[in-house]
Amino acid sequence: VKAVRDLPVTGRRSITFDRGTEFVSWPHLQAQLGTQTWFCDPSSPWQKGTVENTNNRLRKFLPRSTEPTALTNRCLRSICQRLNATPRKCLGYRTPAEVFEAKLVDIRNRLKYNRK
Repeated sequence: VKAVRDLPVTGRRSITFDRGTEFVSWPHLQAQLGTQTWFCDPSSPWQKGTVENTNNRLRKFLPRSTEPTALTNRCLRSICQRLNATPRKCLGYRTPAEVFEAKLVDIRNRLKYNRK
């Protein structure tokens, strides 16, 4: 909830999750933010291509033997920043952070335009 609360409502209308137990609290997103949640079908990796790609990228920093409870928030934020600052071919060699910011600007501009 904290991670998406400050996004414009139109920027958090829905979130699609993998089927892992780490997403067991998904009802809180709907209850507190009105965010629609979706889950990929079991054994359907094509429905979560970005998740699979990101998991592979994470393995550079976090080998499978890494104990999640040993990671600090600072370490996790650092890894997120590195991943979000890495240009991607699928994004026209822009970074995920650049694309996300552009989408937020577009949403804000549309909201501002619609209010007039």
